[in-house]
Amino acid sequence: MLHMFFSWAPLHNPMVQLVLSIPVYTLGLWFFGKSAYHSLLSRVPNMDVLIFMGASSALFYSIFGIFYFWGSHEMHTYLFFETGASIITLVLFGNLLEKRSVKKTTNAIQSLTSLQVKTAQLITKNNGEISHSIIAVKLLRKGDLIQVNSGDIVPIDAVVVSGEAECDESLMTGESLPIHKQKGKQVIGGALLLNGNLQVSVSVPLKDTILSQIIELVKKAQANKPAIQKLGDQVSAIFVPVVILISLFTFLFSYLYLEIGSAQSMLRAVAVLVISCPCAMGLATPTAIMVGIGKAAKRGILIKGGHVLEDFAKTKKIIFDKTGTLSTGNFSFTQFWAEPNHEVEAQNVMLALEQKSSHPIAKAFVHEFKDWGNNTLVFTKVEEVKGCGMRAWDAIGNEWQFGSNRWLGKPAEASDLLLQKNGNIIAGISLADELKPGVGELINYLKEQHVDCVIVSGDSEKKVQRMALDLNVKEFYAQQLPEEKLALITQWQQKESLVMVGDGVNDAPALSKVSVGISFVKGSDIAIQAANLVLMRTDIGGLQEAHIISKQTYRTIKQNLFWAFFYNILCIPLAAAGYMHPMLGALSMALSDLIVIGNSLLLGLKKVDRR
Repeated sequence: MLHMFFSWAPLHNPMVQLVLSIPVYTLGLWFFGKSAYHSLLSRVPNMDVLIFMGASSALFYSIFGIFYFWGSHEMHTYLFFETGASIITLVLFGNLLEKRSVKKTTNAIQSLTSLQVKTAQLITKNNGEISHSIIAVKLLRKGDLIQVNSGDIVPIDAVVVSGEAECDESLMTGESLPIHKQKGKQVIGGALLLNGNLQVSVSVPLKDTILSQIIELVKKAQANKPAIQKLGDQVSAIFVPVVILISLFTFLFSYLYLEIGSAQSMLRAVAVLVISCPCAMGLATPTAIMVGIGKAAKRGILIKGGHVLEDFAKTKKIIFDKTGTLSTGNFSFTQFWAEPNHEVEAQNVMLALEQKSSHPIAKAFVHEFKDWGNNTLVFTKVEEVKGCGMRAWDAIGNEWQFGSNRWLGKPAEASDLLLQKNGNIIAGISLADELKPGVGELINYLKEQHVDCVIVSGDSEKKVQRMALDLNVKEFYAQQLPEEKLALITQWQQKESLVMVGDGVNDAPALSKVSVGISFVKGSDIAIQAANLVLMRTDIGGLQEAHIISKQTYRTIKQNLFWAFFYNILCIPLAAAGYMHPMLGALSMALSDLIVIGNSLLLGLKKVDRR
């Protein structure tokens, strides 16, 4: 473009300009041409068609000017090599801005595979002697006996042969409470032993474990994830054919009715294509996304893809996992009740029994209700029924049982824990997942934005239903396996784009499948890698801020596209009528670029108000 400002002779040589333009045009042909070609094959022309068409028009317009007006003073009025080169350079620069603003992430499959324990403690018996050895998990066979101790991750799906332990399977299944494991129970590879020791028999080969199946689900979800069509491409699908038709009409009208000759008619038609060069349109989306991603990062919101802000702003349905997402993963005690005249007695017995247990629920109970009881109770015998509760006999012969409603034969009871005296239920208390601070406000905000909220969890029906009622969420699904979550999402996604919020291993396939997957920095590694928006704060209010920034960014993109297309709509008719010289069009194109960039920078100054 220097020839417009300096009189250095070589810059005004048309052949020098052509030679300088060819490398830039070749790069544009390779970068944009392939994309444009494939979009035309799919019959949905994208913005790369406009970029390629505009740059090609400027180049061939100039080449035509060289050979048609060679040697005449008029030749220089048809040289616009810099216009075609500028289109390619500015749009490539926009792409660079967008990609530089997106944090590179590692592969979700690699992260998920890393969750698989590499070694196991194999137990072998030889002539009555028992020995322990370390063996690679991939070498284990069905029926092999292995040792798993407190604090270990279970290396492979197996069945308990001996021992008892409390097992945390929340990351794998979504079940919020520890699960008691004893002889005959199934343990899942990838689960954590909280306390106790187990000897387990391998039940399936490594390739058939639940974790391996989740890996396959993630692979399939990523392979089948729907393509994202940006707003600029959606507009281009209409704009491209319209511009081509206007250009053809300009040539035919000028040649057949105005009778100005084929050369002038062709120049007017090509001028329409040059004027429609989408420099501003090429910068409209990436500049806004660059500012939006930077604004989000300052608030602890990491965006992994340029399309995320657009898609999050447009979504009308958000799917929430429960444990670790809406809840803290801890539990609280609610809705204590007792038969008349038994309240104080029930509280004394409950606390006294739980003080003698090491179960996580018992420890939480003692911490919550340490002020209950008068410490005068005397039990002649106390025993813990593993995975069920406590049983005791007091000094006057009363038999007490305090534990799960299933153990006491009342699974339909509203209370999760029941107290039984001599076979009669006299009191109960319910367990509830502890909601993260701000969850209620988030759900209310999303409803105000006309976004449907759905809870899909692997936890029990009662717990999911209780949380849904507390949050006034109408639609919920409980006891969902990873493949069942994926099936639901596949069904919904045929009708609309979806956002999924989750933090467990069992959420990874669903997070990979949806348009926008969201996780938390304290979630499982695989959930973080499968998601394309990560909240670096435990405060779930960050999700509301992410949505606000997404809507602001999407609104800015639409404003930028309006200015870009306003320029085209204003100038194309003038070019078709012969009143808009391509040189003036090139200068006005630069002005529209400045407007778009300035409007994107204003995005960074907008407030993010959380009510």
